[in-house]
Amino acid sequence: MSEPTPAGEPAVREKSPVNPAVEASKNFGITPEQYMLPASSEIRLLNPDGSAVPESEQGQEPGHEYPMPEDSRLLDAYEKLVVGRRINDQNMALVRQGRMAVYPSSHGQEACQVAAALCLEDDDWLFPTYRDSVAVMSRGVDPLEVMSTYRGDWHGGYDPRKYKVSVQATPLTTQLLHAVGMAHAAKLRGEDTVALAMCGDGATSEGDFHEALNFAAVFQLPVLFLVQNNGYAISVPLSSQTRAPSLAHKGVGYGMASERVDGNDLAALLSVLGRGIELCRQGGGPLLVEAMTYRMQAHTNADDDTRYRERDEVAEWVAKDPITRMQHYLTGQGALDDAASERISEHAEAMAKRLREAMAHKPELDPQDLFRFVYHEPTPQLREQAEQLADELSREEA
Repeated sequence: MSEPTPAGEPAVREKSPVNPAVEASKNFGITPEQYMLPASSEIRLLNPDGSAVPESEQGQEPGHEYPMPEDSRLLDAYEKLVVGRRINDQNMALVRQGRMAVYPSSHGQEACQVAAALCLEDDDWLFPTYRDSVAVMSRGVDPLEVMSTYRGDWHGGYDPRKYKVSVQATPLTTQLLHAVGMAHAAKLRGEDTVALAMCGDGATSEGDFHEALNFAAVFQLPVLFLVQNNGYAISVPLSSQTRAPSLAHKGVGYGMASERVDGNDLAALLSVLGRGIELCRQGGGPLLVEAMTYRMQAHTNADDDTRYRERDEVAEWVAKDPITRMQHYLTGQGALDDAASERISEHAEAMAKRLREAMAHKPELDPQDLFRFVYHEPTPQLREQAEQLADELSREEA
């Protein structure tokens, strides 16, 4: 309870907090509702056949205009797209050969991951899911370091601080809370840092999703939440998770702007995410972006996707492949010729070969590491377990 105001002195009222979405809407000359709600149709700059969508047909509304990125930027992104696809397919082969324990393929939705990584500055942070290996690699992490986790090595594979990439989160949605915590700390320190947190459509049904978005909005944190909507949470279709017009519409409930973009259109993703990151950096965040994409392969190698989706549905999305779409566009622009295509293919194949050869050698692991890095001072129980394991190993060797 506050102290009573002395007689004769006017009461001091606290100023209402400034809503960044309201302030940002003024810069676009539109209402806060027009700014916070996604455009009436998903943002797309390239048709599935690779032809550019005419500006008159893009349906872009005030506050939702997005320019076509330069060809040089698209060519760089296209190369990472091709490399990501080749690594994806190589990893699925390694799993079948028993060289990796499990692998969640992102075949078909690599464009979301490449764009997410390329839109960040050096001091920004990426918070990926277990399916976002292509994003991690596009951020500069060596594929060998990324894949050591899926092989079953004890460590996370790479140094998060070095690359500004958090460890790939297997628990659903926890990485969103980590991103919000990092962004909050950066804001308190006055750092010019943006966090990009990735998740799937299934994550939006988790409590952590609400807590992360609500906290980020209340404290006006520089976080961009990227939802890769591939239609399924393992086998659960989106229709069983929400009745909202789109997942992007959830943003307005938290007081943050949102957008819906074609997740197989690399050009649109670069434009939408690029502007979103800059809005966050300028204090206009947090933001929510829903990317409409598709996982063409099974959830993991342990999943049988034929039990819950028809092959006709998969074939429909194959025609929307982000790689062929960008390839056709760049070729038509004269930015991608036969020599460049061959160079990119050779680069991708060399990366796959290097990964394949590295995974053929099993790492030398010390079983005692199970106990060595749990506590600084091992508990009596851990010491007892370590001694029991050592005894069993010595008897096996004998």
